Amino acid sequence: MATVRLEDLRKEYDDVVAVNGASLEIEDGEFVVLVGPSGCGKSTTLRMIAGLESITSGRLLIGDQLVNDVPPKHRDVAMVFQNYALYPHMTAYDNMAFGLKMRHIDQGEIDERVRRAADILSIEDILDRKPEALSGGQRQRVAVGRAIVREPQVFLFDEPLSNLDAKLRVQMRTEISKIHSQLDATMIYVTHDQTEAMTTVDRIVVLQDGHIQQIDTPLTLYHDPANRFVAGFIGSPSMNLIDGVLGRDPKVHFRAENEAFRLPIRDDGFREHVTGGLADQVALGIRPEDLYVAGSKYTDGPTAEVSVTIDVVEPMGNEIILYTHVEGVDDSIVARIAPQDLPEPGHNLDLSFDLNKLHLFSGDTGEKISKQEPVRTAM
Repeated sequence: MATVRLEDLRKEYDDVVAVNGASLEIEDGEFVVLVGPSGCGKSTTLRMIAGLESITSGRLLIGDQLVNDVPPKHRDVAMVFQNYALYPHMTAYDNMAFGLKMRHIDQGEIDERVRRAADILSIEDILDRKPEALSGGQRQRVAVGRAIVREPQVFLFDEPLSNLDAKLRVQMRTEISKIHSQLDATMIYVTHDQTEAMTTVDRIVVLQDGHIQQIDTPLTLYHDPANRFVAGFIGSPSMNLIDGVLGRDPKVHFRAENEAFRLPIRDDGFREHVTGGLADQVALGIRPEDLYVAGSKYTDGPTAEVSVTIDVVEPMGNEIILYTHVEGVDDSIVARIAPQDLPEPGHNLDLSFDLNKLHLFSGDTGEKISKQEPVRTAM
């Protein structure tokens, strides 16, 4: 296996910049996911690593080798595609063995590698079937097996589960995690599904408009997003983001737009670094699970109540997803709460905000406001 290093990688298509200065180091044996919305540059980045797209500028190293101009077949990487890319006239065994035959590997070794990969993927009983006789999940396993038998330095996955149904996606992402553990392989995985990204990997790279927004572990991304985009993208339902300003009277507080409601900001660090002047626009963020029906006993932390109107109630069995709004606030407020009796949509309800779980983001840059940074507030 090998490290993969991107140094200020850039890809342009005429006047469109698909990837803009991506820098990233993936350790030997690490499992990293590139995630972001459609058009963010994640698949283009993966295809540059594979050699399927040329690099406009920057450097790409696999191990200690600069591979900017190295053909794909000489990069020692294996790619699993979204559409499986199996030969329809070949059996599963022959699909997995084909690349090795083209490299003139000894037949005995080919058979050993194919059988070992089939055992890892639990597909020994379908090796004699052609793709038309296989389910979507079986075809994807064969495609993964074809990559495994090559024993590459780096595995590349380009949205490999997007054609599968929900149950199979859960099953296959578990299988891919197991394969990573068994092979201790360097893996780079592209997906637009942030739930898929959160549950499979060592680190996540979040991209937007060709720029890397944050690189971190799944839990750090979830609990400490670097900016408003990451906060809103990671998590399902996503973090509530409410526009407003910071005020002081004399304690620091958040005022929602149109003075719809106020919340105290408890972090003393903000108080120490506040400067005077005009109010700065900010966005307040809070995860749906950090909202509670007022009067419930689900948190021991300090809370503040906000009156909301119920729009939609989604009972999920083990939890309820509650969609609400506050008069004068454009964005809805979503709560993930324990099963309980609730008023019908259209009725009012008091929600308690866990004041220890609030996030603040700059209204100008979208970056998370740190207590080490001066924060201007309205008096």
